[in-house]
Amino acid sequence: MSVILRSRLRSRRLHLSRLHSLAERILRAAGAARAELSLLLVGDRSMRRMNRLYRRKDRTTDVLAFPMRKIFSRVTRHASPVMSKLLGDVVISLPQAERQAKRAGHALERELAVLVTHGTLHLLGYDHERSAREARRMSRREMSVLRRLGAIPKLTAGGK
Repeated sequence: MSVILRSRLRSRRLHLSRLHSLAERILRAAGAARAELSLLLVGDRSMRRMNRLYRRKDRTTDVLAFPMRKIFSRVTRHASPVMSKLLGDVVISLPQAERQAKRAGHALERELAVLVTHGTLHLLGYDHERSAREARRMSRREMSVLRRLGAIPKLTAGGK
């Protein structure tokens, strides 16, 4: 299991090592302990740009997931999937996460755990936009993963 964590943010200080550990715990709780995950923290402008480019929605969003688990072989030009350990990329807008945490009345740490879990489940094939039934399935799985996490560490600078 491996998590590649990057942040394009300068204004907010997070304990990236703690967020890295949390993402690894989420992978284990989601049943993807041997998978690799790329996690990127961005601001609203970058997220809006990505959302516009990849989803044709000209607004910021909280999390985007770019699955890479099944790729098509370019060498053989066959449509058969090649399994990769890399699940894909999860991109989170930290300012949007902060706003959502405030609206929900919980800590930023909790919101980040929810967003990493949500993005990871998308990479594992869950898609709440497919149907109401799939949305319920994904919501149940999300709650299950979050329960398995237990205590979420303090991620903001100055916390223990």
